[in-house]
Amino acid sequence: MKILGIESTAHTFGVGIVDEDEVLANQKEMFEPEEGGIHPREASEHHYQHALELLNNAIQEAGLDFEDLDGIAFSRGPGITPCLEVGTVTARSLAERYEIPLIGVNHCLAHISIGVRTTGASDPTTLYLSGGNSQILDLRKSRYRIIGETQDIALGNSLDKFARKLGYPHPGGPEIENLAEDTDEIIELSYPIKGMDFSFSGLATEAERKIDEVSDEVLANSFQEHAYAATVEALERAMAQEDSSEALLTGGVAMNSRLREMVTQMCDQRNAEAFFPPPEFCMDNGAMIAHQGLIELEAGRKTKIEDSEVKPNWRPDEVEAEWTEN
Repeated sequence: MKILGIESTAHTFGVGIVDEDEVLANQKEMFEPEEGGIHPREASEHHYQHALELLNNAIQEAGLDFEDLDGIAFSRGPGITPCLEVGTVTARSLAERYEIPLIGVNHCLAHISIGVRTTGASDPTTLYLSGGNSQILDLRKSRYRIIGETQDIALGNSLDKFARKLGYPHPGGPEIENLAEDTDEIIELSYPIKGMDFSFSGLATEAERKIDEVSDEVLANSFQEHAYAATVEALERAMAQEDSSEALLTGGVAMNSRLREMVTQMCDQRNAEAFFPPPEFCMDNGAMIAHQGLIELEAGRKTKIEDSEVKPNWRPDEVEAEWTEN
């Protein structure tokens, strides 16, 4: 089967096409605000402007016609409502025009499934870190259970906000990483861990108060070290609880090299294996939505047009993952 997937949860509009064997196309455009964070209205307008171009580019990259598709998958949530609606309307229109199944998928689960597909992990405990979500998940009895999660804002969002305080543009994560690479110095900040949960707002506030006291490089390095050490410690606790021998790191923040190094070191100490998707599949993309749609359609799941409303607060543990064997 050949499935086209549409991603539009936040700043990225992406179109991907996959079959059972490979990723056939993966096109995307990212909204970059002139200042501040993501503005929902402006981001949704960006998505409308690029949707048709990206659809045609993906079809051309895959060497297909729209009539060759067997299904249309779209990210139904969680995400920013106006952005989600662009992808949903686009997906509905294609499904109706070409009379093929519509599959509304959970954005978070798509990150996990593309991670499993591209790395070969079999039954990992997942650390999922992005701009909108920060969670530790494990598959139990055909449902992804959230073992730990942020108690306030997501790590990616916290990095973006802190970078803006330092005067750097969105997205801020790469800017913080670049600054941190220029020093080994660290100052003490609050440690954002609570059992297997995290809390990043206090860490960000404390770091912001020290902006006039230390260099950007030292603050960036200190922020990274505290935030990543806490999430990896929580991941280790979750792996011990679940008796897991595999860790999967996914989401946009998973592209950070220092975070990957920490996860690798932790897994080496536990005689476990660490898995990292290629960077292009860590960030939001249409291929992961297409892949999630593929495995759900193979399991017999379809979404009726009349039941395809967006779910901006859709948690991954609300989804019955009947396509899994666990």
